[in-house]
Amino acid sequence: MSPAGPAAPGGNTPEGLAAALRRRRRLARLALFWEAVWPRAWPVLGIIGLFLVVALLDLPQQLPGMVHILFLLGVAGLLGWAGRQAFRGFRLPDDSGAERRLEQMSGLRHRPLAALSDRPSGNDPSGLALWQVHQQRAAAQIRRLRIGTPRPGLPTRDPRALRAAVVLGMIAALTVAGAEAPERLRRAVTPAFAGPAPTPVLKLEAWVTPPAYTGAAPIFLDPAGGAATAPVGSKLQVSVSGGQGAAPDLLLDAGATPFRALDAASFTAEAVLERGGRLAVRRQGAELAHWALTVQADAPPTIAFTEPPGRAARGLGTRLPWKAEDDWGLAALRAELRLKARPEAPPLLVDLPLPSGQAKQAKGAATPDLSSHPWAGLDVQARLFAKDGAGQEGASGVAGLTLPERSFNHPVAKRLIALRKELSIEPERRAPARRELEAVAAAPEAFEHDTTTYLALRTARTRLIVDRRPTAVPEVQEILWQVAIALEEGRDGRTARALQQAREALRQALDQAEQNKAQDQPATTPEEQQKQGEERAELQRRIQELRDAIRQHLEALAEKLQRENAEAIPFDPQSRMLDQKEMDRKTKRMEQAAKEGRPEDAKKELAELEEMLKALEEGRVARAESPERQQKREKGQQQMGVVQDMVKRESDMLDRSHQRAEGAERDRAAQTRQQRLNPQSFRWPPDAQQGQQPGQPNAQDQAQRDQDARLQRALRRALGELMQQFGDLTGEVPEGLGRADQAMREAQEALGQGGDARDAQQRALKALQEGGKQMAQSMQRQFGQQGQEGEGEGDPQDMAGENQPGGNGQDQAQGQGEGRDPLGRRSRDVNGNADNGADTRVPEEAELLRTRRLQEELRKRGGERERPAEELEYIDRLLKRF
Repeated sequence: MSPAGPAAPGGNTPEGLAAALRRRRRLARLALFWEAVWPRAWPVLGIIGLFLVVALLDLPQQLPGMVHILFLLGVAGLLGWAGRQAFRGFRLPDDSGAERRLEQMSGLRHRPLAALSDRPSGNDPSGLALWQVHQQRAAAQIRRLRIGTPRPGLPTRDPRALRAAVVLGMIAALTVAGAEAPERLRRAVTPAFAGPAPTPVLKLEAWVTPPAYTGAAPIFLDPAGGAATAPVGSKLQVSVSGGQGAAPDLLLDAGATPFRALDAASFTAEAVLERGGRLAVRRQGAELAHWALTVQADAPPTIAFTEPPGRAARGLGTRLPWKAEDDWGLAALRAELRLKARPEAPPLLVDLPLPSGQAKQAKGAATPDLSSHPWAGLDVQARLFAKDGAGQEGASGVAGLTLPERSFNHPVAKRLIALRKELSIEPERRAPARRELEAVAAAPEAFEHDTTTYLALRTARTRLIVDRRPTAVPEVQEILWQVAIALEEGRDGRTARALQQAREALRQALDQAEQNKAQDQPATTPEEQQKQGEERAELQRRIQELRDAIRQHLEALAEKLQRENAEAIPFDPQSRMLDQKEMDRKTKRMEQAAKEGRPEDAKKELAELEEMLKALEEGRVARAESPERQQKREKGQQQMGVVQDMVKRESDMLDRSHQRAEGAERDRAAQTRQQRLNPQSFRWPPDAQQGQQPGQPNAQDQAQRDQDARLQRALRRALGELMQQFGDLTGEVPEGLGRADQAMREAQEALGQGGDARDAQQRALKALQEGGKQMAQSMQRQFGQQGQEGEGEGDPQDMAGENQPGGNGQDQAQGQGEGRDPLGRRSRDVNGNADNGADTRVPEEAELLRTRRLQEELRKRGGERERPAEELEYIDRLLKRF
């Protein structure tokens, strides 16, 4: 009988079964060999790994020769001892052990593999037949034998996972060694007995750093030599390390620059390139490297007038068209004006704006308003100057022009301006100017007996007599200008001009602050911090000047109305009147934004303030409307308030949908984790045992879904009524409201069927917001500006407050009556007045401060990760929303 037994069922031959059994025995022996060898080999491999770490770090090279030999002998002895201890009693796996592993891994009992090679002791035919049947059954199980994955059990031998530390150390050491790894390994096993350590390899590095104003990148020189071009004033740096000998020398043409020693084998040298030539590095007479350097000279900038200067096409500005260029970039531009009749007088300097960045070529046309200068109306000589980053200046040719001047109609103002011009041409002629001032003051009826004008004239006369300083004449000229402006325009015109100047100054300061912030360069030195503090202080000063100018202008307007016996502007509670309190609130918000380093927000406030001032200058007031038109406008505002309330309610339902989805996800994750950790003792929650599938909403969530579905249905019905009413009012229905109705229907169906309504709710929310904006635009077209008075024209979120009045609804018929909107909110009192003043309330500074404190507290609590997960998720949602 064959040792493998008779043929197995299924057509398998005895030879094939024997071959399959031999293959499985070999694999089982290999698995047993790995399980026996790997735990014994890892200490030896660990010692080898530690030796490699030390060798790659080049530490053995630092040892003396004998100590190095002792170190190698110690490592070899440690390896031999560890190997002997590890493989003591080791035996190669045999066939019987392989068969036992196969039987154990396959779950076979009674050692069926031994039955294939055993024979009965007797020759009883019935016994032999029974044994043959037993062998056939054993042979049938050969194809189902499993070798199993080897399990050497190394973690039990190394519970602290020191093997991972050895691997990480080898990776780090190999990274440090880099390309020198083979050489360091060779030096680690070859002790050095021939004197000192070998000389390090010579390494030379050279680079040129152009001046900062050029904005050019550093130029790295090839150690093998070559040619390079650099701007004049560039800084050359050369570094030499390794090699033998004294410190090298840096040669540039005939001049030599010695190297400075960094350590025993490292040297560095620096030089400023003022001229080109042959650059070489020499050491003990030998040339290490050389380059041909070309130094590019920095040419001064050029600037010229593109056309003759003169008066601007509009206004009183002086048009100065220019073009300039520089090889590395322009740094500053200015215009210098000299009085043609008195060239020796100090020039008038006007800074010209440049494009952002260091433009190499630029052109433009500046239009400064010089009509208030004492030289206005006189001939001057203009010249342009350009400056580059190196401090070099270029000048244009001289061009003549007459400075634009303002025309005056008041006779006294004309005399004062003429006197002002005479003092500009001949400042030493004080006596004629004094007599002219006395003559003007002697006829007070010419200036309506104005006490302020008389006192100003006497002050100017006295200064011309008493004050002998050279600056006294310009001061008198300024007094004459202010008196002439006051006589020509009145106080309101003067304050309007001062207000315009304050606005321009603040806008320029905000532009500069925003540009500095865009550069995103945090202050790291005390000088930079002081500069930032000065910028913020300048912003505060400009805002205060604007606040004072606004106050003075409003006072002047009030005086003008009183002087002209004009009727007071009636107060309309439906309009946002321009008063001192509201403008003060704007300036305070600008001041707060400037303190907090938010120039972009301050610019937004300034833009809104300028719109209010524009309305004031144009004399726009709340115009009278017919009762029917006013009623329609108010009704439209009420309907926009309803839309805002719908937005809030839809947002609340969306938040609840998110909370339900996150809660269900957490429950599923917790159940899955519990089932994975302890599958035997895991039990589904009671609701699942009662027939509810895991992941489906529980009774509480389902009740909340039903409630939201009812609210969604009510909102949709109210939206339909609102669309009909707004269509009747304006003749058009916003498209966004139609999309919101469709999305609400889908959200209602999803909530009723237990599905996910978040996507539909998000679309409904977005469509409502777009519909509100379209309603605001339609109101503006139908009823003009009065249909959207308030902060932020065209934005329904600004035009309609949270509690604006609305129409009547049918879903909330109970509890509704006159003065309630479709959602049951009280909108008006019995007299028809809006509860909230028909306007959006702007938060005060204290409320903004409290909001910031709440946000800081939320961030503080969100950083305490030991808090419950539910609380941290809620805090994250709040911070994302606000």
